[in-house]
Amino acid sequence: MARTTPALATERVAPPGWSQNPSAWPQRLPIVVVALVGAGIATYLALYQYGVVDTVWEPFFGDGSATVLNSRLSHVLPISDAALGAIGYLADAVSGSIGGRNRWRGMPWIVIVFGIAVGPLGAISVLLVIAQPVLYGSFCTLCLASAVISLSMIPPAVDEVLASLQYLRRVRRRGGSVWQAFWGRTEGRG
Repeated sequence: MARTTPALATERVAPPGWSQNPSAWPQRLPIVVVALVGAGIATYLALYQYGVVDTVWEPFFGDGSATVLNSRLSHVLPISDAALGAIGYLADAVSGSIGGRNRWRGMPWIVIVFGIAVGPLGAISVLLVIAQPVLYGSFCTLCLASAVISLSMIPPAVDEVLASLQYLRRVRRRGGSVWQAFWGRTEGRG
């Protein structure tokens, strides 16, 4: 006969003082799905920028998308901004998928990588949205959608990063090795 444990004990691995677990799949899966949607949008825009797709869908701003996507700013790097966005979204999805529900303390390194992947993409999106009307007097519908996606991922990612940083601080206060804990090599409780 299999031994059973209370449902709360098996489902909840929340950090001390937290009412929910920021690493639980119901918290992370929406970020991963949204990141994959963002990757799809960014890939489509990149295909337009590289001439694989002849036109870009634009329901609201006339030739705004073409203006923005063909701008000098969009091609300032060796890789187009949309291609860079697609890579960023894929990094979000992959780093959001790695690890289980206790990764906030068992894999702080991937949580920090996840936060670094999500945060800068959101900040860059805001800057690119500001640049659209200021520099080019145009808007790009799918670029705006991409920015909304980027910004929507930040709050849940920040929660998980905060939980990991709090865990590492508890390890340090107890005299443990923060470096070992960061890489998930300690069994210390946080």
